[in-house]
Amino acid sequence: MGRAAVVSAAMPEQSNPELPELPYDYDALEPHISEQVLTWHHDTHHQGYVNGLQSAEETLAENRSSGDFGGSAGALGNVTHNGSGHYLHTLFWENMSPNGGGEPEGDLRSRIEEDFGSYEGWKGEFEAAAGAAGGWALLVYDPVAKQLRNVAVDKHDQGALWGSHPILAIDVWEHSYYYDYGPDRGSFVDAFFEVVDWEKAAEEYQKVVDHFE
Repeated sequence: MGRAAVVSAAMPEQSNPELPELPYDYDALEPHISEQVLTWHHDTHHQGYVNGLQSAEETLAENRSSGDFGGSAGALGNVTHNGSGHYLHTLFWENMSPNGGGEPEGDLRSRIEEDFGSYEGWKGEFEAAAGAAGGWALLVYDPVAKQLRNVAVDKHDQGALWGSHPILAIDVWEHSYYYDYGPDRGSFVDAFFEVVDWEKAAEEYQKVVDHFE
């Protein structure tokens, strides 16, 4: 009886993930990140995560409606992987600007100095995370400890911190830099700091602090 009720249940509405447009032209970050890399990375790689997320959510919705959950475990893993890829790439594009660079100011600068001892202490640790990660280096706000942390994440979701809110993200998968820099990931990380948009990072920081503090 329960199975029949599941089968006859209406399909719930699903989220409709979409690829966001870049907030600048494809060549706007040159010479630090080439037009070719941004085109591949945004239009192909990021679109792939959007497509994967949408497909996985459709599978889960179909399984809930039919009562056949044989493929649900795999789809749940695909939601985590593709969803994290989609969300982090969206933040990554927003974390850069043709007018970026420099160092953080205001409340974010003060909090970095409080939680890491100095801006230089934070940056050195963040660069170490970017060198070691198999996916992303993130500056996050940890709502349990109520402090900023650096996190090295493999792929999109391995090594992430539960409940943390990403404030700054750099993608260190090879497709982010190999065309421009070859195996020299460190030069790509240096280039990221030439275009980093600290105003966007400050907005994300203020958003999460207002919520948790």
